[in-house]
Amino acid sequence: MEAQPRQAFFFDTPDLALNRAGVVVRARRIQGGDADTVIKLRPVDPSTLDPELRRSAAFKVEVDVMPGGFVCSASYKGVCSGQEVLDVSSGAMPLRKLFSREQRDFYDAHAPAGLTMDKLVVLGPTFLLKARHQPKDFDRRITVEMWLYPDGSRILEISTKCLPDETFQVGTEFKVYLAGKGIVLGADQSAKTKTSLEFFSAQLQQEKQEATAG
Repeated sequence: MEAQPRQAFFFDTPDLALNRAGVVVRARRIQGGDADTVIKLRPVDPSTLDPELRRSAAFKVEVDVMPGGFVCSASYKGVCSGQEVLDVSSGAMPLRKLFSREQRDFYDAHAPAGLTMDKLVVLGPTFLLKARHQPKDFDRRITVEMWLYPDGSRILEISTKCLPDETFQVGTEFKVYLAGKGIVLGADQSAKTKTSLEFFSAQLQQEKQEATAG
């Protein structure tokens, strides 16, 4: 009951050309009227990034460690209002207006050639619940997200954060903690973004086929 409701809107081509290029464009509505945006590269080699870019407070490089592997990503974040996200999703405002000039430059530098933002479509929204929790028997805060998809499927993500030099120690301790709670680490590690993109892309294709048949 303490979880914060959110809506995640992804933007890509119907055949997910951005996703194949390792670029993610997302806007997120947050309870209370706020919203945020991100242009993300996943995966990315940090050594290829502009050192000046990495000094920006809006830019973040992180490594996601999961059972079976890890992936490095780079995110350029921004803020907007929830109403602006709705205006973009309804077509009342161009998508590019949702992002800062720096975010748009970052997109242009990494998106496939010729794939401008005005060629992207809305994929979503996906409804999710997010909560932060401080367990009594674990010394770090835990973030819990439940992503709920229109077909009834869902993804539960439980995560914590640490500094790079703490990765192995914290990772081991976290695995032990989760196992002690009966959480199976060998379960399908489907990525939230990938699942959302594929679900709504398939929905678009189905709607297109039905319109053609009609």
